[in-house]
Amino acid sequence: MPKRKIAIFTGNRAEYGLQYPIIKAVDQHPDLEYQLLVSGAHLDSNFGRTLSEIQEDGFRIDAEVKIEMDSDSRIATAQAIGSGVLAVSRALDELRPDIMVVYADRFEGFAAVIAATQMNIPTAHIEGGDLTEGGALDDSVRHAMTKLAHMHFTTNQQASNRILAMGEESWRVHTVGFPAIDLISEGRFAAPAEIVENLGLDLARPIVLFTQHSVTTEADQAAIQLAPSAEAMCRLAAEGVQVIMTYPNNDAGGRQIIASLVALDERKVAGIQVHRSLGRHLYHGVLALARDPAVRVVCVGNSSSGIKETPAFGCPTVNIGSRQQGRLRAGNVIDAGYDADAIAAAVHRCLDDEAFRSVARTSPNPYYLGGAGVKVAEALAAVRLDQTLLRKSMTLKGEARDGWFR
Repeated sequence: MPKRKIAIFTGNRAEYGLQYPIIKAVDQHPDLEYQLLVSGAHLDSNFGRTLSEIQEDGFRIDAEVKIEMDSDSRIATAQAIGSGVLAVSRALDELRPDIMVVYADRFEGFAAVIAATQMNIPTAHIEGGDLTEGGALDDSVRHAMTKLAHMHFTTNQQASNRILAMGEESWRVHTVGFPAIDLISEGRFAAPAEIVENLGLDLARPIVLFTQHSVTTEADQAAIQLAPSAEAMCRLAAEGVQVIMTYPNNDAGGRQIIASLVALDERKVAGIQVHRSLGRHLYHGVLALARDPAVRVVCVGNSSSGIKETPAFGCPTVNIGSRQQGRLRAGNVIDAGYDADAIAAAVHRCLDDEAFRSVARTSPNPYYLGGAGVKVAEALAAVRLDQTLLRKSMTLKGEARDGWFR
């Protein structure tokens, strides 16, 4: 019996790091084979061209899907979704997969879901049901992807409950946990000696790992919102803190942030280094340094990794601005506004307050269930590929009982 073909779409570096356990589990499943569609920032040198990271991991790339996006404006994003639908549909027509897997809430993934579902290809959505209410378009895109998809793999029970509340049938919803934690639990990240060698860090001095993305509904404010963060990083560097800053995603407003980071890098501020991308291996390795109470590390910015991945390492986080508002979180997170004083004070608390550092190391992780990648692969292999899967039913009847019955 031929293996079931599972097309997996990835559009940027962070998303790929989260999908790695799924790709690996599909590859190792006796009844499945993967078809990897690589797109978006993976193919863009401005964002590190992280296609190479996928190749270094030993995965075969079955299609490079070019999405046209020549600026970071709102109209460019809208046009990129259209370009993505066209490009992904062509790739799917050639590959003819049995199931399509798409992750989270990115505009590239949204295009992939539209293409696949309109081609009657059963589509599995990872990380639906989450909340980020802070002004990004992520929630709207994520929930739209949920309603288009035929299978749902969530990172936590709250997310599953929200998907059920959208009227999705319960047999379609699988609560599997956060896939990236599979790798973390296996120790698949750089060791301290490798980090010291590659990044030139002194583990006796405090370390900040910084990433700030644009808030897409406030894209024109991206550089203004970064400015207080950059000022705080410069102050901290002057105090002897080692600051590692990485590029944002290719969202609307992202190029404004990159321009500011390039300008900061050209100033050669002592203690600050700027990277297009660290790659998952090094990125997780830096966060893992926090497991040693003698090493002071803090994740700073507004990336979802600061909320979802840091608890697995016991690493404290300073979450800046509104982008992750509403996101389920552990007790290792301190919120700060767009204010240099507030950001610097929050970082100092994460580095110097032993009570809070202890809380960060011991807080329960709301995203850890274990074996997410294997659970996804097993469900993809077991689901029946028939009209029942493709024909979705709404479980909410809209009956009026003392108001709207839900």
